[in-house]
Amino acid sequence: MISAERIPNNVNLSGNKRLLRALEHWQPKYIQWWRDMGPQGFQDYHQVYVRTAVSVDPEGWAHFEYVKLPEYRWGIFLADPTPDRRIGFGDFFGQPVWQEVPGEFRNQLRRLVVTQGDTEPASVEQQRWLGQRCPSLYDLRNLFQVNVEEGRHLWAMVYLLHSYFGRDGRDDAEELLERQSGNRDKPRILQAFNEPIDNWLDFFMFTMFTDRDGKSQLMSLSESSLDPLSRTTRFMLTEEAHHMFVGETGVARILERTCQLMKEAGFSGDVRKLGGIDLPTIQKHLNQWFSLSVDLHGSEVSSNAASYFANGLKGRAKEETFDDHLVTSAVYNMEFFEEGRPVGREVSMRNAMNEVLRDWYVGDCAAGVERWNRILEQYGFSDRLRLPDRKFNRGIGMYAGLHFEPNGAPLSRQEWERRKYEWLPSRADSEYLLSIMARPVYEPGKFANYIAPPRRGINQQPIDFEYVRTEH
Repeated sequence: MISAERIPNNVNLSGNKRLLRALEHWQPKYIQWWRDMGPQGFQDYHQVYVRTAVSVDPEGWAHFEYVKLPEYRWGIFLADPTPDRRIGFGDFFGQPVWQEVPGEFRNQLRRLVVTQGDTEPASVEQQRWLGQRCPSLYDLRNLFQVNVEEGRHLWAMVYLLHSYFGRDGRDDAEELLERQSGNRDKPRILQAFNEPIDNWLDFFMFTMFTDRDGKSQLMSLSESSLDPLSRTTRFMLTEEAHHMFVGETGVARILERTCQLMKEAGFSGDVRKLGGIDLPTIQKHLNQWFSLSVDLHGSEVSSNAASYFANGLKGRAKEETFDDHLVTSAVYNMEFFEEGRPVGREVSMRNAMNEVLRDWYVGDCAAGVERWNRILEQYGFSDRLRLPDRKFNRGIGMYAGLHFEPNGAPLSRQEWERRKYEWLPSRADSEYLLSIMARPVYEPGKFANYIAPPRRGINQQPIDFEYVRTEH
């Protein structure tokens, strides 16, 4: 049942006055953060056609209406409990799941919740200027939908911190609003969330690859033995799917328009002369955001990952599909890089849990890239987009500090410095993208020259629907 309080919820906030007061104390600080660090220029005079969760049932979590962004009703929703749910992995396999945080795992669980929570406001901060460069009202609405849902995901983590981690959790919730993406003194915890997102190609690649990492992390946390964490992340996954849809279809529409412009040019000439985005630039941005997102899975060999699994805190994505849920003697064949050459070794599977999750993630990304390549194939082009090798452009793990080409061939540091902008966006690439996005498109049904219209509108609305409207 959903309350009619200032904070929509299905966790009976009205029955816990202390928690309700704490969250109502945090709420104005959140709204101030949203105004300061959320979408710039669209706070007070625009109404946005967004999906607002009012409950967790299919009718309730996909409720559409026009709202002003600061008036969006962020709430706290947990998926319905699974009757007699049991711990599905690790040393406590088969025991009843926990409704409270075990004292011995308090710090580990708090770290997981804080790290997940920190990513949510970070992405809003990264994207706050994109509305002023949008390619259409349809895309502007999708940007804002992603933004408000990332805000709700922050609320989800703050609820857990306030409810289960006492004063430490309350302090953590305050700090989630104090760190800022890219801030030199108080940056966000994970590097991918400190990178600038100044143009829409970056935004689409971020929502394709970095939000897909979010999906894999949420799937792992949804296996958690702490039932409130599991139920919270299970509901978050329903919203995360739309973020990846925005990214995958956004890049697909850019690719489609690029193909159209290349055909108009008779398959010759630089598509940039026609105001499009050339395939090498698309590939460079793919390389950048895939490699940043691969880093988010952590080190290849990790005692923390082993401990999270052993203690039942964080499982594998789709844990129920595995046969062995204890993983006490299983090994993982891992490639190490020593003295300039790859060396294969066996590693305890528990210590390789980050890599197991990364395997799933890379496969999921590869399927998306293959869908993009079908567009190139349909237009008769032999060019193909490719995921770079997972060793490429790494800042975390065993490959940090080493250099590789996208195909995995090793490079010296000097060679990397000389050639890296063959594979990663250069300043000239960024300046070009900003130049073709300098004039936003705010007329319903119109689209910037570099992107094709979508196949269909949102919630069965027409493509030329007024997804964002201005109050006069």
